Amino acid sequence: MEFSSQGLFLFLSLMISALCASLFKITMMKTKWSQLDLGERREDQRVLPLPGTTGWPIIGESLDYFSKIKNGNLEKFVADRMAKYSSKIFGTSLLGHSMVVFCTPEGNKFLFSNERKLVQVWWPSTVNKIFPKTDNKPSHEHSNKLRNMLQVIFKIDVLKTYIGTMDDVMKQHLEKHWDSKEVIVVGHMVKKFLFTLACNVFFGIDDAEKVDMFARGMENVEAGIVALPFNLPGTAFRRAVKSSKVLLKEVESTVKLRRIVMDANSGQYSNPGGKVKDFMSYLIMERNDDGKPFKDEDIASHLVGLLLASFTTMHSTMTNLMKYLSEFPHIYDSVLREQNEILTAKGGEDKELCWEDLRKMKYSWSVVSEVLRVLSPSTGSFREAITDFTYEGYTIPKGTKIHWIFHATHKNPKYFPEPNKFDPSRFQGDNPPSPYTFVPFGGGPRMCPGTEYARLVILVFMHNVVTKFRWEKKCPNEGMIYIPTPRPMHELPVCLHPHN
Repeated sequence: MEFSSQGLFLFLSLMISALCASLFKITMMKTKWSQLDLGERREDQRVLPLPGTTGWPIIGESLDYFSKIKNGNLEKFVADRMAKYSSKIFGTSLLGHSMVVFCTPEGNKFLFSNERKLVQVWWPSTVNKIFPKTDNKPSHEHSNKLRNMLQVIFKIDVLKTYIGTMDDVMKQHLEKHWDSKEVIVVGHMVKKFLFTLACNVFFGIDDAEKVDMFARGMENVEAGIVALPFNLPGTAFRRAVKSSKVLLKEVESTVKLRRIVMDANSGQYSNPGGKVKDFMSYLIMERNDDGKPFKDEDIASHLVGLLLASFTTMHSTMTNLMKYLSEFPHIYDSVLREQNEILTAKGGEDKELCWEDLRKMKYSWSVVSEVLRVLSPSTGSFREAITDFTYEGYTIPKGTKIHWIFHATHKNPKYFPEPNKFDPSRFQGDNPPSPYTFVPFGGGPRMCPGTEYARLVILVFMHNVVTKFRWEKKCPNEGMIYIPTPRPMHELPVCLHPHN
């Protein structure tokens, strides 16, 4: 990336300002930790010095953190420090913030069980800048508000009504983009399906041009979420902010039109298929804590954020699912056997899938679970201490940022022997994974509200593809990339072999 002399001056000025702020922050953090090191007593327990290091000014240990992500072995970032400090918890500095990393199932349980008691959700400033709200309330308040709304949208009884739509969209997608094709690029096809489905279910939109527009914009947003927050020309973060503004404007205009239609029809609206309301309609009907409707721009921000969340993780998981099914024919055969049994019981592929069908896909879901374990589509999540508390003998001061990392338990041989081996049987039988070791959707009060939606979408996709095709990788030695999410380097081109 090239800078003009003016741009270079601006960049250096920002770096110097950030350095001063970071040095002050680190000094204050060390002072706070060193005060605790004096042996202050809380609840008759001697407070231990928190192990860890703040690393370099500004960047902290972010370079090593992102290097491990890029190489697909983030678990090593955690394991190295656990071994070095002989601790289940350690301090570090990431993304410009001092942080404490929890590394064990017990730590996961502690965080999940104390949501809104000792900790609350926190996201780096990049998220708020890409998805701005009309007020200046902190991210955890918006997160809690959205979670309350999503619990209404994602109730099982509501989701059941979407299964037929999901199945119809998938069948149409296969007919249009897979049938009669000898070679397809799986990653591209998965993306097209996910956005077609999401635009239908979230917004009630089935316009192909708008679907493509959302897909292009969301790729930039996805890349910017995990980029360094430098809003400078040519940076991924700048592209993400610009793309987000375009998407938000488009969705906001749709919300305004929808609200007019609903007001004229006593609050009623159904999607283009006339089957169920879309998510936008639910959010328009919802009310704030003060009983007032949500602002159009806030609804747009929530919906675009939801679109990103649904796309990023499922795109990675479904692409990697196709990869593993091509690499392990015996696993594919077991999945096909289960899916054909469901197909036969229904009386043919022309019958729509229903809730009871998806409940029978137990082996298929164990395969998906192993994909989520081996190639977790996200690094983890963040929390913030809302009060001083003690854990494992260490006092965590109020305001401290906390990071729990999926890979810390998902790839730990103590909990999953031969952790890099793909083995769906780990999730079958009478010996399932120990509690809080497998946490791709979080747990407790902070369990991802979209968990069941993701499960339905993935299983509908899996059923339709497996019962129609076998496939083989066109590039047998295709490598992997891990940023922004793990996926095959060339998006997995495959040769299709229809069953009939």
